[in-house]
Amino acid sequence: MQKTVYEDYKYSMQDTGNIYVGCKYTFGELLEQEDILFKFRLIMQHYILPEASPEDTLETHLYYLAPESFLVKIYRQMKAKVKVNVIEEKKFLFGRKQNGPGKKRYVTRMLTVEQLVNVPPAEKEKQGYVIQELRVSKLALATLT
Repeated sequence: MQKTVYEDYKYSMQDTGNIYVGCKYTFGELLEQEDILFKFRLIMQHYILPEASPEDTLETHLYYLAPESFLVKIYRQMKAKVKVNVIEEKKFLFGRKQNGPGKKRYVTRMLTVEQLVNVPPAEKEKQGYVIQELRVSKLALATLT
């Protein structure tokens, strides 16, 4: 049997103001990627990796991050946002919900890390959260030491 590696959401992009990293990267893979900004990898290695395992994906780390964790403060300093898909019911024009099967869809939302960690894991499971990417401000990264 051949083992298939899931490569979707393993990417990194950047524009003039932000870095975008796919959340399927493990921390070990993230630190080895040369095309990801060095300062971002340094922050991950210095602050986040001591409290996580190199085999953990960025997705599971963010999904189960506790609200009282020091790492939430680090993500806030980096002005990090998370792109999340959530299952939502379709609505009519004036906000009424449609009834019947097939009336649910995935909606993409940008959440701060604080907003994400304030939702308990059981509620995330119920709402079908799928974490896609982490967006970090380059300017905020430059201010971290």
